[in-house]
Amino acid sequence: MSKPYIITIARTFGSGGKTLGINLSEELGIPCYEDQIIHMASDYSGINPQMFAKVDEKLRGFYIAKKLAGFPDIKRVAQPSERDFTSDDNLFNIQAEIIRQLSKTESCIIIGRCGNIILKDKPNVINVFVDADEDTCNANVRRRLCVNRTEAQKLIEKTDRYRAEYYKYYSGGLDWKDPRYYDIMINSTNLGMRKCAELVKEMVRIKLGENFTEI
Repeated sequence: MSKPYIITIARTFGSGGKTLGINLSEELGIPCYEDQIIHMASDYSGINPQMFAKVDEKLRGFYIAKKLAGFPDIKRVAQPSERDFTSDDNLFNIQAEIIRQLSKTESCIIIGRCGNIILKDKPNVINVFVDADEDTCNANVRRRLCVNRTEAQKLIEKTDRYRAEYYKYYSGGLDWKDPRYYDIMINSTNLGMRKCAELVKEMVRIKLGENFTEI
């Protein structure tokens, strides 16, 4: 039996990273987790899922948080009796613990949430970053959210800024788009979703070798 493997996908808004994750899930026969992690973290902790949703790949009070000395300990989950049980850092840590537990029990795809940082010490992880050109991202956001070009561009800039700040904070100051933290970076504009999926699967084969079995 092949060992569990994890594909993490970081993505710019509108680049199609979530679609790629869903496509890979279907082709590889493994689950894809994004918003589901919020509900799993809620079940694990007993904290209302809306609290997790409010800090989903963004930081409340980021400009206050970044003034704190050092960076958060992303491995320690506070207990319910502790004052910071529902702090942003602990909400992140609870989700991180869910991701670590998933990585021990099953092959799966993790979208966002600093997955490559949380699982950085695990050998059977393939880290992917998906980007696209401005027109592609804008068109995808317009189609998905039914907004005009100007509104779409504002949403893209705001969301990508949130994701970059979130990643920098919880990674200890790393650059979200630095290629050193990914196995492969993909421009979905040039390839399209089908070829993107084939490229990621080939990277899985290269990295995992005989430990990889496709359905």
